[in-house]
Amino acid sequence: MPMEQTLSVLNDLVREGVLLKYAIGGGIAATFYIEPVATYDLDVFVSVPVLPSGLLLLSPIYSALKTRGFVAEGEYVHIFGIPVQFLPAYNALVEEALAEARYIAVGCVSTNVIRAEHLMAIMLETGRGKDLARLAQMLEESEFDVAVLENLIDRHGLRRKWDGFRQQPG
Repeated sequence: MPMEQTLSVLNDLVREGVLLKYAIGGGIAATFYIEPVATYDLDVFVSVPVLPSGLLLLSPIYSALKTRGFVAEGEYVHIFGIPVQFLPAYNALVEEALAEARYIAVGCVSTNVIRAEHLMAIMLETGRGKDLARLAQMLEESEFDVAVLENLIDRHGLRRKWDGFRQQPG
């Protein structure tokens, strides 16, 4: 299975120290909580070693994958046919989401997936049309802890966005 093979490669990168941790986000993560949605790529939030200057480098990821025969095409690396986009933890919400990701099995491979509440808060923060549509779907279809979501919204300064989203019709 291409997804299991892709996740095995990501797990290898963690074992080798290229990645400190990763977790699946985006549309693929949403499918663990709601009916499957159309999505093109596998969004992988990553924690990578930080240089003494504070700089985060993604180049070691691309180099390690290139040695395995996987090449970057634009913002993606195709790993066993799956376009993978590596997204460094870019703010406190995503760092927390990565730290608290769920450990689950996909077929025979273990992986990390962003928890529903964090995924919903990230969708709200991003605010793209497709993210807000998935957020509405997750509110309707997924099991999540309302208190945890509300706490995330307040701690990460998303209250105004949340209130505006909730006031929209539909």
